[in-house]
Parts: sequence; C-alpha cells; structure tokens
Amino acid sequence: MSRRKFLGLTGGVLGAAALGSMAFSGDGWSEEKPSFDVGDMESEDVEVDVLVIGSGMAGLFAAVKAHDAGAKVMMVSKGRLGSSGQTPFAKGIFVYDAATAEYSLDEYVDAVSYSAMGTNNPIYTRQVAEHSKARVQELREWGFFDSPLYHKAFSKPIRERNIPVIERVTITHLIKEDEKMVGAAGFSIDEAKTYFFNAKSVVLCTGAGGFKPNGFPICDLTHDGTVMAYNIGAKVTGKEWNDGHPGRAKNAAACFDGWGDMFLQKPNTVGVGIRHDLGVDMNYMAYMSGGAAKMGPPGDGASKQVAGGPYRPEGIGGENTRGHERSHPQNKRPERDSPAGDRPEGGRAAGAREKEGERKGPPPGMGGNPVGGASAGMAIHKSEGLVPINDQCESNITGLFAAGDALGSYMSGAIYTQIGSSLAGSAVQGAIAGEAAAVYSNGIQGLSVSAKKKKDITSEIQAPLQRTSGYSPAWVTQTLQGIMIPNFVLYIKKESLMRAALAYVEELRDHHLPMLKANDLHELRLAHETANMVISAEMKLKASLMRTESRCSHYRLDYPEVDHQNWEAWINIYKGEDGSMQLEKQPFKA
Repeated sequence: MSRRKFLGLTGGVLGAAALGSMAFSGDGWSEEKPSFDVGDMESEDVEVDVLVIGSGMAGLFAAVKAHDAGAKVMMVSKGRLGSSGQTPFAKGIFVYDAATAEYSLDEYVDAVSYSAMGTNNPIYTRQVAEHSKARVQELREWGFFDSPLYHKAFSKPIRERNIPVIERVTITHLIKEDEKMVGAAGFSIDEAKTYFFNAKSVVLCTGAGGFKPNGFPICDLTHDGTVMAYNIGAKVTGKEWNDGHPGRAKNAAACFDGWGDMFLQKPNTVGVGIRHDLGVDMNYMAYMSGGAAKMGPPGDGASKQVAGGPYRPEGIGGENTRGHERSHPQNKRPERDSPAGDRPEGGRAAGAREKEGERKGPPPGMGGNPVGGASAGMAIHKSEGLVPINDQCESNITGLFAAGDALGSYMSGAIYTQIGSSLAGSAVQGAIAGEAAAVYSNGIQGLSVSAKKKKDITSEIQAPLQRTSGYSPAWVTQTLQGIMIPNFVLYIKKESLMRAALAYVEELRDHHLPMLKANDLHELRLAHETANMVISAEMKLKASLMRTESRCSHYRLDYPEVDHQNWEAWINIYKGEDGSMQLEKQPFKA
C-alpha cells in the first residue's frame, strides 16, 4: 500500500470517528441505537424545607446550620459527601483571631481591598474574618484536622442530626412558581430515576467550574448551579476573571502528579497574609516569550526580561511576582499609621510575617516548572457565581441562596489575596446561607411543582436519551476546549480573537446543544454538563469583551491599563425577557 493511499484511508477513519454520532455499515450510514430505555425511568418526589445542593465545605455548613435553625433539611450531591469538587483538595483554612492578629478587622479589610484593587465586597471580606474562628473550632470538634480524607469528619455532624443525604444525583433544573423557589429536579447517575425535590428554599453549594481541563481537580465541576440559576432569572457575576492555578510541565495532564502532595496532607490553619496571587502573570510571560516548559517558575531567570503585563499593586507580594514594575500613581493608597499602611516595595505586606508552624514558600503543587491552563474556565475563588443582594447570601430570586464558590460574593475580590480564605469562606458562607434559608422557610407556605412543569422538565432532562442521532457530549466538550483554553483567548485577551471564539461558542449553543445525545445515564450527565459549560463560555467571552481595561486576573492586550474612571464596577449577567444574555455594570460601592 502506498503512503498516499494509507494516509487517505486513515484520514477517512479519523473523520468518521470525529463525527461521533453515526456508525458505518455495509449498507451505508446507520444511526446508533441507545443502550438505555428511557421508558424504564421512574420518578420520585421528595418534600423538604431547605434543599442544599452540593456536599463540599459550603454544603456541609449550610445543611448543619439550616437544621439547627429548625428546618427540615436534605442534602443532594452529584458526588460524595466531602469527597467531590474542590473540597478534598483544599488543605489550608484561614482563621482570624482578633486576640493575636497583627491586623485589626478594619485593617484586614482595607488591606484586602488594596490588593484586590477595589474589586472585593468589603461586607463579605469582613464576614469571613469575623466568623472563621468559630467555623474552624467546629471543624476541629468534628475531627476535620485529623485526616487528609474528609468524609468521616463531614459525616459526623450530618449523622448526629440525621440529615438525609442523596448522593450521585445530577441536578439539572431549579424550579420556581409565582416568582418563588419551589424546588429542583434531576436524575440519578446510578439508577433509572428522576427526582423532584419540593423545597421552600434552596441553597446552592455547587462550587465553581471550568471546561474540564486536565491537571487540576475541577474536572467534575461545570458551573451547573450557576447556569441553572441563570436559566430561571438569577443574576450572575465575575465571569471575566481567571484563576491561574497551573499544572506541572512534567506529566501535565496528571492531576495527582501535580497536586498529590496536597491531597495527602492533613488540613491546617493559615494566619493573615495579604497577597496578590494566581492572576495571569505566567500566562503573559508565556505569551511573550514562549512555552512555559522552557522557562523557570514565574519571576525567575529570563522571565525578568519581559516588559509590560498585568499590574500588581505596589508592595504586595505573591508567587507570581513579575520582574518589573510600572508606575500607577492612581493605585497608590494613602499612607496610614497602621501595619497595613507600610509596605516594603516588592515584598509581603507588613504584618503578614510567617508564624511558627505556618507553611513557608509557595503553595503545595506550585513547585517545579509550571504550565498554564490547568484550571481553565474557573475564576478566582468567590469572585464568580450568583449576585448576592444582601449579607445573607441571598440571590435576586426569592428563596434561592448560594454559598462558597457558587456565590459571587467577591470576598477576596478578583485576585487571590489570602491563602486559605477559600475554604474558610465556604464554611462561613455556608453557615450563613443555611440559617438564612431556614429562617425564610419558616415564614412561608410551601408551593408544589405543577404537573405541567414536571412534565416539561422531565422531557428536557431525558431529551438526550430520546435522540438516536446527534452530537456526543464528549465531542462538543473537546471542541469547546479547543476554542476556549488557548492562552490567547482565555487569559491574554483582545477583541478580535474573543469575537472569533464567541462565534464558535454561539454555534455550539444554537446548533449543537439542541442535538446532544446520550446512550446511558453517564452520557446523560455529560450532556447536561456540556450544555452548562457552553453557556459559561459565552458568559466569559461577553464579560471579557465588555470590560475594556486590565485589572487583577483580567488582562487585555488591547486595553492593558487600569481604567478607574469607567470600570470601578462589577459586571452582572442575566437572561433577558427574550431569552438573550444581558450584561450590566454594578458599581463597586453599590
């Protein structure tokens, strides 16, 4: 066989494989037949006061505190209690002790605001500091610090309160009637069953999400809660920001190779230390000087020769410190007679000194030669999610609350300012949201889901199983990853490339999502996750196009400077009356 003929044949085989939804037979093209009979699916109704969706740190405290406030609570999770999402990976938890801290509460909030360049919500910044010590003490009593595995510690308060937990159920719909939450719906991953949860209130503890990138532990987080809430009218924020957790150049796709040292650690407490981490410094240097595998850690060696790039507030250190500085007088904070006001150039914030027993050096997993894109699609912890309308983690949808990475609280702003604050913030916000949801539920009469709405939702859940031809979720996800993950689209942004990427994403939204198909329950889960990722990608691109400046973890080559006159504001996203995606500004101080 000639080389030309061989390549022609293999090209045809690869092309057929790429279609992913058809098989080839001697008689021509034939449709695949689902291996799962949708007619076998049963339906079960469950009634509670407070439904907690998610079983990580935020979900744990939401369920416990809602129960302790007198509500009938149920937890439902796509994974396992304490063993899914990012919770089992997080090992440092921030604790603020007013008796020993070198910062007063006011100084702490002010220092975070300075590092975050005004993007934080000071109400939630103060809240995590005020309540972290109490949440850490409860975790200690439950045995959280005794093992690198969290299931046993999380099970203790749940079991003591006899709170029912349904695991491995994919929630696909939040449900409202008469503009109030009445529950949620989804399906089991393990058995042919659809669930309808009638609930007076819902607490979303569904975490953040990404585009299922390799090398970082977010592959099962796909912004499910955010998109479900958006679909019923909730406002969403923070989509233009980017998390910069890297993988390692060696075995870059192997999550455990890069981050296993964190999974194996017992959790520990972390004191106050204001930083400016996990932005796009590394991505900028890679864009300007080549692949990350060819250089040392950010800030070392040849990377010091790179000019321009993301701005870091003067005097704030971090693992991604650049080898140059630019003058931005408008970002300088007035000097104050306090520990937070005297910051040595290029160093850590004064008052953020290492304490005995604290971890020194870079966060675990951050050593070695880094490679970007490992957390592609995720924003900085607590900077994206549902827009809170008060300090009780409540959304603009009556009866819908959110906590942790599902709440766009801007607790630390649009950059990572405090190691361990993500885990602490999830615990604190989960407790507040759970109690608030219980108080709300106590004052209302429950509403049931109408029969028509149940029928419509069941049809939408099962739709991918009903199709005998179409696009596999794996193929659409891979296409989405190819569009969004490149460094010059997601991290180092400019209008022309983002608009090109948006055209592709809109094609996936309009043509491919309505044709997603599934052969079994696993693929059914993947189909719904893929749809959520596509909508999230649209949000990220549109918000990034709208913010015509560079700030914190959002960097644009065509707008490289901070714009204080026009962009002292967050971007909120909501669904318009015609179903289109709408964006608005919300001033930082509003």
